[in-house]
Amino acid sequence: MLNIFTLANGRLFQEEIESLEELSRFQPIWVDLEAPTLEEKRWVAQYYGLSIPEDAMDEDIEESARFYEEDNGELHIRSDFLIADDEEPRNVRVAFILNQHNDTLKSRGVLFSIHDEDVPVFRLLRLRARRAPGLIEDAKDVLLKLFDADAEYSADALEGIYDELEKVSRQVLAGEVTDTLASEVLGEIARQEDLNGRIRRNVMDTRRAVSFMMRSRMLSSGQFEEARQNLRDIESLDNHTAFLFDKINFLMDATVGFINLSQNKIIKIFSVASVALLPPTLVASIYGMNLQFPEFAILGRWAYPYVVALMVASAAIPMWYCYRRGWLK
Repeated sequence: MLNIFTLANGRLFQEEIESLEELSRFQPIWVDLEAPTLEEKRWVAQYYGLSIPEDAMDEDIEESARFYEEDNGELHIRSDFLIADDEEPRNVRVAFILNQHNDTLKSRGVLFSIHDEDVPVFRLLRLRARRAPGLIEDAKDVLLKLFDADAEYSADALEGIYDELEKVSRQVLAGEVTDTLASEVLGEIARQEDLNGRIRRNVMDTRRAVSFMMRSRMLSSGQFEEARQNLRDIESLDNHTAFLFDKINFLMDATVGFINLSQNKIIKIFSVASVALLPPTLVASIYGMNLQFPEFAILGRWAYPYVVALMVASAAIPMWYCYRRGWLK
């Protein structure tokens, strides 16, 4: 899909392009290529003189080659954006190309973005730019606002993690942690830990991209200050992810601790039962020997009930003792 965005009366307007002729009718400040076809790439190359690298969306690209400026004035930034999906949270690589200096190409002053799937941050910026006149003035503003919206999106995702961990915390600290509940809790904790890690990676990547823009001296004084504010916001998010990691580790340890307590109770009952059955076993072993016991001659036909009663009593007394000491609770 090839979308272009023009600026009119301080607002950002979107147009979906389906042919090269339609592309030539607009003067956009942002061209967004979502899972572009070879034909759409050809349109961009033919009209704007822009060559999209084959590895533009490659996630295995070397870190040192993700932020650089070409000799022809093209600025290349490859940054990750978060998709906080409930079923499959993930980071999506987006390649940005911005020509700032080369007046011989129609791509000057136009931001190009290439990505494989729709990114929530892009939808958020489009919505804001339509509702807020004057939010965006040029292509550099688009890029800055995307990174700013990415930080806010990450903050919202962090709040969602905190809410989910609060639910887990109430379940765990209630005390009665069954095997089924423990399995559900550990699964939920693992999901939130994974999402928190992705958010931390995302904000770290955003910090690097914004820092590169500041070092490249491409920003005006107002944009530079906005970038500094973005970095301050990212720093606060970084601290919050560290707090959530601590909370996740605490809940993980607490859940495992309750599981161990539950297992210890079962083992304790079996231990008490085995100790209580030792005296009856001893009685049965003694009277099971092939000997003539004098008490049997006295008791006569009451010898068997006597031995059974002795075995029951020898088992009941240790059990009663353990119960009084609270070892069966």
